[in-house]
Amino acid sequence: MFDSGFGGLSVLAAIARALPHADLTYLADTAHVPYGDKHDDFIRGRVLAIGRHLAEQGCRILVVACNTATAHAVAELRHQHPGIPVVGVEPGVKPAAQGTRTGCIAVLATESTARSERLRHLIREHAAGIDVRIQPCPGWATRVEALRLDGEELAADIRARILPLLDAGVDRIVLGCTHYAFLAPAIERLARGHAELVDVADAVARQVRRVSGEANGHAHLHLRATARPERLAAALPALGLAALAGRVTDVGPASP
Repeated sequence: MFDSGFGGLSVLAAIARALPHADLTYLADTAHVPYGDKHDDFIRGRVLAIGRHLAEQGCRILVVACNTATAHAVAELRHQHPGIPVVGVEPGVKPAAQGTRTGCIAVLATESTARSERLRHLIREHAAGIDVRIQPCPGWATRVEALRLDGEELAADIRARILPLLDAGVDRIVLGCTHYAFLAPAIERLARGHAELVDVADAVARQVRRVSGEANGHAHLHLRATARPERLAAALPALGLAALAGRVTDVGPASP
């Protein structure tokens, strides 16, 4: 599985719980993080290069653990690798629309995902008749990459984006970027009693389990990064994922 950086680790954790014996490889494209403010063609090129690299390494399932990457390139990735199941990560518009009582939901997203046709398609397909507020959150993924998960500046930014949504009657808030799972506690403190957060990591893990079966292996976890791979392992405890650390077999560079 891969992401631009640390965000997909939230998906990795869910997959590791669902498949405790599987051998997993996680690749972070940290040389180009974040994807959310990049041009669409650049994102597409990176996704296809990384997918090709992982397939050449022998990976039998590809998980695009990034909403932005999924939005811009998952269809082409599937086309290029017809023999390999490709599982993408998309904002949970469907469960949010199904669960809303007020008829008003919000999607927190990177700038790139917010403008994507893929998100518009999801809304047309699953949220017709629902008031969907798309809220770009520039800088949030970068904060997670820097492991700056608290502080008054961040708290003020979260308040500025979340409180107007609550005032508008939003009762489901979709975390439309895998990085935002690590900001969920701060968002939840504001939303508690008013709105529920919708994250799809567990749903993605269930889909990976469906296409992989039991995936019995040696429970190895290989961490790879295109820049500063040592930061990837060090980030696990800082992001509340210390349980994954015991599964790490090796950490190293990648050059897709």
